[in-house]
Amino acid sequence: MICAMSSGSALATRLMTTTTELPAMHISRSVSFLTSQQQQYSYYSFLHTCPRIATFTPTKQLKLLASTERISAMASSHVEKLSPSSVSAENPVECGSSVHDASSSSLETQASASPKKRPADENIRDEARRQGLGAPRCTFSAKYVPFSPFEDTEEEYSLDEIIYRSKTGALLDVQHDLEALKKYDATYWKNLFDSRVGKTSWPYGSGVWSKKEWVLPQIDNDDIVSLFEGNSNLFWAERFGKEMLQMNDLWVKQCGISHTGSFKDLGMTVLVSQVNRLRRMKKPLLGVGCASTGDTSAALSAYCAAAGIPAIVFLPANRISIAQLVQPIANGALVLSLDTDFDGCMRLIREVTAELPIYLANSLNSLRLEGQKTAAIEICQQFDWEVPDWVIVPGGNLGNIYAFFKGFHMCKELGLIDRIPRLVCAQAANANPLYLYYKAGWKNFKAIKASNTFASAIQIGDPVSIDRAVFALQNSDGIVEEATEEELMDACAQADLTGMFTCPHTGVALAALIKLRKNGVIRATDRAVVVSTAHGLKFTQSKIDYHSKAIADLPCKFANPPVQVANDFGAVMDVLRRELSLSR
Repeated sequence: MICAMSSGSALATRLMTTTTELPAMHISRSVSFLTSQQQQYSYYSFLHTCPRIATFTPTKQLKLLASTERISAMASSHVEKLSPSSVSAENPVECGSSVHDASSSSLETQASASPKKRPADENIRDEARRQGLGAPRCTFSAKYVPFSPFEDTEEEYSLDEIIYRSKTGALLDVQHDLEALKKYDATYWKNLFDSRVGKTSWPYGSGVWSKKEWVLPQIDNDDIVSLFEGNSNLFWAERFGKEMLQMNDLWVKQCGISHTGSFKDLGMTVLVSQVNRLRRMKKPLLGVGCASTGDTSAALSAYCAAAGIPAIVFLPANRISIAQLVQPIANGALVLSLDTDFDGCMRLIREVTAELPIYLANSLNSLRLEGQKTAAIEICQQFDWEVPDWVIVPGGNLGNIYAFFKGFHMCKELGLIDRIPRLVCAQAANANPLYLYYKAGWKNFKAIKASNTFASAIQIGDPVSIDRAVFALQNSDGIVEEATEEELMDACAQADLTGMFTCPHTGVALAALIKLRKNGVIRATDRAVVVSTAHGLKFTQSKIDYHSKAIADLPCKFANPPVQVANDFGAVMDVLRRELSLSR
């Protein structure tokens, strides 16, 4: 790949690189002389384009930078202080398979700072594959360990093993080598992640894979299955915040603005990518299966279709929306509609995957949480690495609340933020086992039989990730709140009247916010983020029923039904005068 760095019509440096892996240890100390934000940004942008440069010694890096007009004055003076130059016409810089003289007189120049356009017959995956030839081995790693935060254990497993629980039956967690990641300072990670936003380079244009080093560092780029998910909008809820809550800093993280219309895409890209890797390793996997309340099956089916991997979906009959049902059907999944609820589907899929070589895709599998945690990292990134006071997440199977905690915690551990926001898990009152557990002081958890709720994706009475959720809430000074059917539907309607188009699960989170604001727990000056987990277009029937006032026992006080008017100008004018309060 041809890389370039210049300022306008200035000198451009072009180097051949053979890898997109991260650099070695010289970064933070070699750029300490770059005092301004612009200079550091320029360096990190250059580094992202030609990452192997950072495997050179600090002196070589600085000599290379000195040959560009952008920061030549400062770099040149700093080189003299380090040591006698080890980079010269006699000692050229090597980058990939090409060798270039490091002196400015012999460096090739070009008018534009843009990288060379890839050949017309090469796609972005081919380009990434070519650039990866001869890449040094990745220095980052991750593994499965039992989720036992209060107990020391030596039990661990490779991510290439097909395993879902520990020897004692505990859930597994993906553990990263934080010491290796800490060899790079916070400024490096911030600039690296920022440099990838909005790009089309494979696979870093994805909001998940732009954080690849923190997600699944050892996977080959060629094995990744991505639909360029993530990078979702952080919406300033100006009117809703001011008029309903007297808040000026209310935001909605719209995770439902994604390929299949829900946050589940964030985790599914990671899981299906790992399955793709395992199948290429000749692991005996027939396909991937899941139990679902709708959104998981949609995400799994789409990503499996993109990779050409069979998908098997267990759905509770007559309990999900038509929009959710049609997605796996359209994507070619084998859909089994079962006469049970989600918990019954979950029991069956676990039994089936124990007997057949079908990879289990539910949040019991901790790989999905690695992708979902990137939404938390993204929130920090969108606030210029400042931390909100509150993050409110709808909760059903409870993996997502832990994923958000994990993302924030990782940012804090690696120095990108200085604290973790307070987390709120919002549950529907008809499916509220975590809320009951919280109100009981975290004593004697009991699964329940979930009742029907418009928030169907969180209609779960026996959540798999209960222990993960409790850990996340206890370590973030967290709160659990609930919302009745009337509260969640009214919250949806009120939000929609200010320009949103919310799903019922977002309504649960908004209703929780309204309660906490009313009780004074959340203050008017706090910065709060509500996580919207799905797109409202997947739940249009609930909105139709609400605005038609067709829901039994719900007053639907914010309903806005269409007005039936005769095909007559006078009749139309009468209605307009009445509705718009116009005088005759």
